[in-house]
Amino acid sequence: MKKKIRPDGKEKVTGRLKYLTDLTFPEMLWAKVLRSAYPHARILSLSTEKARQLPGVQAVITHEDVPALNGFGIVTPDQPVLCKDTVRYVGDAVAAVAAESVEIAARALELIEVHYEPLPVVDSPEKALAKSAPLLHPGGNILHRAGFQKGDIQTAFSRCVNIVEETYEVPRQLHAYMETEGGVIVPEKDGALTVYVGTQHGFKDRFQLSRILGMPEEKIRIISSPMGGSFGGKDELNIQPYGALLALATGRPVKIHQTRQESMRSSIKRHPMSITMKTGVDQNGRLLAHQTTITADTGAYATLGPAILDFAVEHACGPYMIEAVDTKGVSVFTNNGVSGEFRGFGGNQITFALEGQMDRLAAAIGMDALELRRLNIRHEQDLGPLGQRIVQTNGALEVLESAAQVYQAKKQQMPKASEWKRTGIGMAVTMHGGGLGFGRMDPAGGRLSLKENGKIEIAFGFEEAGQGILAVIEAVTIEELGCRKEDLSIVIGDTALVPSSGSTTASRGTSMVWHSLQRLKGSFIKQVLARAAQKTGAEENVLSIGPGGVWKNGKCVLSFESLAAGKEPIVVSTQFDFPVSPDAIDSAHYLYTYSGVVAQAEVDILTGRIKVTGLHQSTAAGPVVNEMGYRGQIEGGGVMALGYTLMEDVVMTEGQYATENFDSYLVPGIQDVPFDLELEAIETLPPGDHYGPRGVGEIGTVAVAPAIANAIYDAIGFRVSRLPVKPEAVLQSMERGVLYENQS
Repeated sequence: MKKKIRPDGKEKVTGRLKYLTDLTFPEMLWAKVLRSAYPHARILSLSTEKARQLPGVQAVITHEDVPALNGFGIVTPDQPVLCKDTVRYVGDAVAAVAAESVEIAARALELIEVHYEPLPVVDSPEKALAKSAPLLHPGGNILHRAGFQKGDIQTAFSRCVNIVEETYEVPRQLHAYMETEGGVIVPEKDGALTVYVGTQHGFKDRFQLSRILGMPEEKIRIISSPMGGSFGGKDELNIQPYGALLALATGRPVKIHQTRQESMRSSIKRHPMSITMKTGVDQNGRLLAHQTTITADTGAYATLGPAILDFAVEHACGPYMIEAVDTKGVSVFTNNGVSGEFRGFGGNQITFALEGQMDRLAAAIGMDALELRRLNIRHEQDLGPLGQRIVQTNGALEVLESAAQVYQAKKQQMPKASEWKRTGIGMAVTMHGGGLGFGRMDPAGGRLSLKENGKIEIAFGFEEAGQGILAVIEAVTIEELGCRKEDLSIVIGDTALVPSSGSTTASRGTSMVWHSLQRLKGSFIKQVLARAAQKTGAEENVLSIGPGGVWKNGKCVLSFESLAAGKEPIVVSTQFDFPVSPDAIDSAHYLYTYSGVVAQAEVDILTGRIKVTGLHQSTAAGPVVNEMGYRGQIEGGGVMALGYTLMEDVVMTEGQYATENFDSYLVPGIQDVPFDLELEAIETLPPGDHYGPRGVGEIGTVAVAPAIANAIYDAIGFRVSRLPVKPEAVLQSMERGVLYENQS
């Protein structure tokens, strides 16, 4: 592993870095958005007259002020920018105001008069699927169905000696990024618009805004870096349409920065799901049949709900080879908050259920859970979970064996039980597909230039959301070109300056940077050395790029600055698609990462509280590009998943948020983070693998919950089937006599 200091590290730790919500401009206005008072209602009337008359108010907009498409959505534009006649959840926008101060804008919202006729609230998938349910969209209450079948499931079940069936419930989770949605939208003198707002896909934002505003894309510039966290939550438009409409209406810069309460109300969340699994084995522990039913609450609008369900369906068998499979999923519209993209993308939910099944099955047949996994784990030549050809790797077995060694060693060292404390250890394994999958537009690209000032400029259409993509770009470019970091100029997150590289999502950033450099470096080096040969009179084959310039016989003979002086820039670009399977199976992935997790937990049987005391992750994702970035992603993902397992749940009651701020929504603090955080990076790839490093932005979150759940069972004999694991559930299990003495 190579240690690197992040290019943006010093600015961040000293507080000098300006995030997009820190920006100010002359004559800047402040904006606020009026959200619906009801989770489901008909708008009878809307009056903005009193708000317009308030001194300091410069503009008030409603649906009548949207010049073109009154809708947005990263795939399906079904969410109104400003609602005309119906609201479908409490985050729906009805009007927006721009004023001289944020206080005046807030007061103006209070003066907007909206009369509603409340409609029946559909606050669960069960209600939405009922025959008597009101239709939330013209096409009905079902957003998407997905499924996968292999083999004869009924015949396979008839041959099983043991069958386990369980329903697993997983919660709505908040992204909890530190920087809430916001930024500044600036109208330019030539009629163009510059949007300084954090997003994970600047070019997609530009496309969506052009449809809303009726403007050519070329007149909209998206500056999207840096931002203070996203985790998938800013992949979709949020406040950009309102700021843009108000900036154009007033001719002045407009700033919107949501409060935490506003963010809680309007932001997308992780999909709550109910997952029923029925799994059977033969007398030897071989998995014969696996049936899964997934019901996802997608909330009021589509966003990426279909793709998330497809991903969950694909990963329903995880890293195991099973003879017969029957997976069905449905994503359902409700009047709850919108569910969308979130780190793990449906993999976290399905893996919690699948790994729970593995341990229940092992117990049912009296087999060691590790041996059950080892018997059924996929190997290098095996097809992918949808029957597609995938990049060959033995990653699943490698992480299993690595985690198994850790598990067995730590099992021997478990502390003895005390009067009120029980300790346990659990493990889980998973696989996670990178990229968007077959049939999805997944373009990538980059540009490498030698600029007039002698800097080597490397440009990508990615965004820095705290994940460390700048450090990855720096490390890969230095490695591939042989230059030093001082020679580089990295440009990202500005649609006016960078090529389109696709979304900064789906664990694709690191992989796409590496693949881009493989395509860029040959032509770039050739052109640089050809120019250097002309300048020095040396033969090209004795020259090479090195720190500071062009080298010959172990020393620098020409600086990059001298090489570039008075010449046109050398520019090399590339455009390509993320690698996909040669098998045309919709949504199927090709590149996978693998993880084995070992968790240690301490259960207080007096209070029911659970503390994770150790967390080890073995990760197979190819070569490590940057050690600190790699470790930060895995450890950070693990802590995020700890919150998902033990404390996080955005509770909704009858379509209203019961959770409105961080005073009632708990995320892990430093005291919740286990001191014993360990990582083993498995960097080996099969001979001939030319796909390089895989991304690790998501894999660190995926298998943590089932590992903790299995540790809880090891401690007190309580089988977890619902997240988060609440203290009262632990206490109730002990009241039912579940607690057993597994330690002395």
